[in-house]
Amino acid sequence: MVICIPSGITEVEKRAVRDSAEIAGAKEVYLIHEPMAAAVGIGIDVEEPVGNMIIDIGGGTTEIAVIALSGIVCDQSIRVAGDNFDSDIVQYIRRQHNIMIGERTAEKIKIEVGAALPELSDPPADFAVQGRDLMTGIPKQITVSYTEIAHCLDKSISKIEEAILKALEITPPELSADIYQTGIYLTGGGALLRGLDKRIQAKTKLPVHVAEDPLRAVVRGTGIALKNIGRFKFLMQ
Repeated sequence: MVICIPSGITEVEKRAVRDSAEIAGAKEVYLIHEPMAAAVGIGIDVEEPVGNMIIDIGGGTTEIAVIALSGIVCDQSIRVAGDNFDSDIVQYIRRQHNIMIGERTAEKIKIEVGAALPELSDPPADFAVQGRDLMTGIPKQITVSYTEIAHCLDKSISKIEEAILKALEITPPELSADIYQTGIYLTGGGALLRGLDKRIQAKTKLPVHVAEDPLRAVVRGTGIALKNIGRFKFLMQ
């Protein structure tokens, strides 16, 4: 069994993951870091002596890693990701519109009108949201625009941007030169947020590429590692 883990995981958490897999009946358990799995999943040759920066925005954590020569050279792992975006939306709708919505509705809003920039060249249509009016307790419908959602996600996205800049700061100069050439790769469900690539590009002045089918990049990479376990054993723990 191959399980992908965040790069900022502690030894205790690692042991807990391994034990859970063994209890579930796995004979051999391998752990692979999420950014490494994402890199393999989007077709980057991780064995090359070239620096590649991967940003994987998942549900619970955002993983930022610079990969070269089959290893993670430097990384930042922060607990700001898709779930935080959802709770930001819940709080915003409650504060601004006095309406209570659930996590599932918040995720639907994020998918339909989620944005990282308040001005987009190809804006999505406003989205109708149903929830419970906090004043009367009666169900109510409102419409939200992508501009509103961009404002409410701003703080969380800023935290991700800070972590990206921190990771770039601690990157060795030779690999920084590579990243300038190759750019940054965005994976994970958070990469689908409209305008996020442009926002990170403006902040870092580096080319940003959203991976093809970013949502499944980590899973695909883990599957490739499992199929070719002999070849990718060195990436695992």
